[in-house]
Amino acid sequence: MNELYFAHRVRQHLNRGLHELPPTTIGRLEAARQRALAQQRVAVHRTVLASAGSFVHRHLDHLHLKQILAGLVLISGIAFYTYWHADQSIAELGAIDSALLADDVPIGALTDKGFEVWLKSARSQ
Repeated sequence: MNELYFAHRVRQHLNRGLHELPPTTIGRLEAARQRALAQQRVAVHRTVLASAGSFVHRHLDHLHLKQILAGLVLISGIAFYTYWHADQSIAELGAIDSALLADDVPIGALTDKGFEVWLKSARSQ
């Protein structure tokens, strides 16, 4: 006996028993069914941006102004540090490139394996 056949037999049995119920019971069952359907949530399809907006709106309602400002200060601090670090790195690489271009170093020295070691030692001095 497979599942579909079993489900069909159960449904037939329940439908047969439905006709034997008193009308007051049927009325109460129908009213309970209508109440359950009224309370059932309907799935609403939203775009990703709408979902993100409702998430932010729902969570920002409970935050105070001090918490929002602290978060903005933290985010701006991280962004400033990242910019500063990248700027320092670019300046360091620019100094190395300028020194290499201004120096009379032969091409063979640039391809030498020991040249990278010399660069590191010159940078640390």
